[in-house]
Amino acid sequence: MSELRLSDSPVVSTDEDRRALRDSVGRLVSKYGRSYFQKVAKEGGFPEDLWRDLGEGGFLGVHLPEEYGGGGGGLADLAVVIEECAAQGCPMQYIVISSICGPIINHHGSDVLKDRWLAGLADGTKKMCFAITEPDAGTNTHRISTTATPVEGGGWRINGAKYWTSGADEADAMLVVCRDAEIGPKGKPTLSLMVIDTKAPGITLQVIDSALGAPERQFMVFFDDVPVEADSIIGAQGEGLKQVFAGLNPERVSAAAIANGIALYALSKASGYANQRVVWDVPIGAHQGVAHPLAKSYVEVQLARLMNARAAEMFDAGLDAGEAANMAKYAAGEACLGALDNAIQTHGGNGLSNEYGLSDLWFTARMLRTAPVSREMVLNYIAQHSLGLPKSY
Repeated sequence: MSELRLSDSPVVSTDEDRRALRDSVGRLVSKYGRSYFQKVAKEGGFPEDLWRDLGEGGFLGVHLPEEYGGGGGGLADLAVVIEECAAQGCPMQYIVISSICGPIINHHGSDVLKDRWLAGLADGTKKMCFAITEPDAGTNTHRISTTATPVEGGGWRINGAKYWTSGADEADAMLVVCRDAEIGPKGKPTLSLMVIDTKAPGITLQVIDSALGAPERQFMVFFDDVPVEADSIIGAQGEGLKQVFAGLNPERVSAAAIANGIALYALSKASGYANQRVVWDVPIGAHQGVAHPLAKSYVEVQLARLMNARAAEMFDAGLDAGEAANMAKYAAGEACLGALDNAIQTHGGNGLSNEYGLSDLWFTARMLRTAPVSREMVLNYIAQHSLGLPKSY
């Protein structure tokens, strides 16, 4: 099959080191490929072999400090890793989670937490998930009800529930956003961020029966008087909201990267099939009815990649990346779903066969329109902060 390697395009970066990073990730992940990822997801497992190789290759910690075994790079480097994994047919959502947990611990955690977690997160020997969403709070983080109550002698007891917590069964610990039981100095509830061992007594996991079809399963997490040691808090008590918001832009960039990677994979498969499949004596790609939708998707995906590269570079430079990260997430979510739909349509009936590796990506692509932030909330942000319109919620 003729195969267009779209992920070699220079639009993300002209930097030779980053290009070499992309090529290295591509060579590693291509040894596994889409069929491996499908098999693991179907069996309900986790891609341990791929995860181990990514860790040993230094790719999982490319954005973490060298002193903790990381690559010393930034979000732009991690985005390359995430995108290229997905472009090879292995959309590793767990790496997206690391874009939140690792940097938050690095920038806001104590030396104890850094020593305890960063090296393991960098080489893949430790995993951490992020627990923030709740059934009755949704996007409104201010209304979460999972509560951290201080106990005599230090530490806390955690009670409450989280929803759509990805990969909780694989994680060694959770980064949990909690509401403080005591009212803050301004008379309003405050939030704190805790690192909680997933094996701690009082934690119950309930798998969510979802349509995602990914190795990372989704969970309800129940906290029933879960003990948390005093040294497990991130930063100071009551400052969790600030720490969470600091992690939102990396999360958006990482989500956009996985969406763009899926789109690249889909377009590569579609262009290969359109060159190979012959109907009425010519390849179907010669027909504008097939070619134009793919060309349109290619334009949209490359624009989304450019926006995401800009957002990552702004974040790494210490600039306000809020607008860019939100636009990148929006653009990537739309482009991904459009590219995958056009790729499936190009394959005709074969597009619905899992053998061709496209149809079972549908719900993951659709999810990226909704999470980690919905397209509606992105538009609310743009309307308010970019256009100066009144707040609508």
